[in-house]
Amino acid sequence: MKLRKFLATTILTGAALLTTSISSRAADDTVKVGVLHSLSGTMAISETSLRDVLLFTFDEINKAGGVLGKKIEPVVVDGASNWPLFAEKAKQLLDQDKVAVTFGCWTSVSRKSVLPVFEEKKGLLFYPVQYEGEEMSKNIIYTAEAVNQQATPAVDYELAQGKKKFYLLGSDYVYPQTTNLVLLEYLLSKGVPLENIGGGFKKDESGQIISAGKYTPFGHTDYQQIVAEIKQFAAGGKACVINTLNGDTNVPFFKEYAAAGLTAETCPVVSFSISEDEFRGLPAKQLVGQLGCWTYFQSINSPANKKFTTNFQSWLKNTDVTGIVKEGRVTCSPMVLSYDGVYLWKKAVEKAKSFDVDKVTAALEAGISFDGPGGLVTTQKNHHLTKNVYIGETKANGQFKILKTFNGVVGEPFLKGTFKAKTAK
Repeated sequence: MKLRKFLATTILTGAALLTTSISSRAADDTVKVGVLHSLSGTMAISETSLRDVLLFTFDEINKAGGVLGKKIEPVVVDGASNWPLFAEKAKQLLDQDKVAVTFGCWTSVSRKSVLPVFEEKKGLLFYPVQYEGEEMSKNIIYTAEAVNQQATPAVDYELAQGKKKFYLLGSDYVYPQTTNLVLLEYLLSKGVPLENIGGGFKKDESGQIISAGKYTPFGHTDYQQIVAEIKQFAAGGKACVINTLNGDTNVPFFKEYAAAGLTAETCPVVSFSISEDEFRGLPAKQLVGQLGCWTYFQSINSPANKKFTTNFQSWLKNTDVTGIVKEGRVTCSPMVLSYDGVYLWKKAVEKAKSFDVDKVTAALEAGISFDGPGGLVTTQKNHHLTKNVYIGETKANGQFKILKTFNGVVGEPFLKGTFKAKTAK
């Protein structure tokens, strides 16, 4: 009896040790990485593709041997287009899942929701989507386009095309509001008079302009009145719309715009949140000639981009991840800046020989370069990237014909107050 009990105890102890050993070895062989995006709600139209491209990138890196010999283990959570929930999910990733790094957020309000969490808990977030600047956190790497890598080059292009009037339209949150205040200063510095800047203004008690442009809430669907106003604004010619609408609100806006008889010839729209990915849900044939400004277009003709697009399509075809749409997929700038971010993090980890956030951040601040699908990107000390900027014209198939390229544009997050209005002579 005692012998049987001894043998049973020995077997159970051995099994427990074996399980612990396997579990420990599995933990030693992997590094957890967070993915924090809206997979439901109004922003899912844009953010789901970033989840997809991150999973593709992790698989690509794992097949090539991983990072410091460890395979990436993604931990995917849904921010659900709910900004306070983003902060809760960030806490979960850092406290419970113990991720080494997180890739995520689209809107600035979601980023600002998680920023104090990453700073308090000393985590690291890579943020990939164009934003308003006026921020630099030691715990965020902004692979995103800063205002001077998207909005001001787009204005420069339109001015060169002879445009004299600029209507500012955006979603009602921090990115469009701050970007448009910077653009107001920039347009005035270029000699555009205040009466030629449409969308309206709000002033404080001292008469200082504190808001420029027309704003609609997330999920807004009725653009009839705003489009009528744009049509009237554009009636004299030489007008354009600067569009910072985010998410699925672009669909009703452009449908109303097309229904009103406005075209790229009469009043072009240059958009900062509509990429190839969003055009899948828009009437692209009615929007031929509309403009976008990004640091990547799928139409870039380079070996790095051909490799990226081919491999992504192959991954889509073969992946067994639940819920991934496989048909009609395209690539876009936020996807590529997510992809670039993972490789920059990988190179920084390998340079630091550590997953430690402080050591990885120091390597990134010293300058890490990656030859990505949109061209060479290089990290800066201010946590932004130097990268190429492209102006593109929409084609009937939802792709962009590249019209102009600005090479190696340094990311400058702090622009408010740097542009001085031209005084009339």
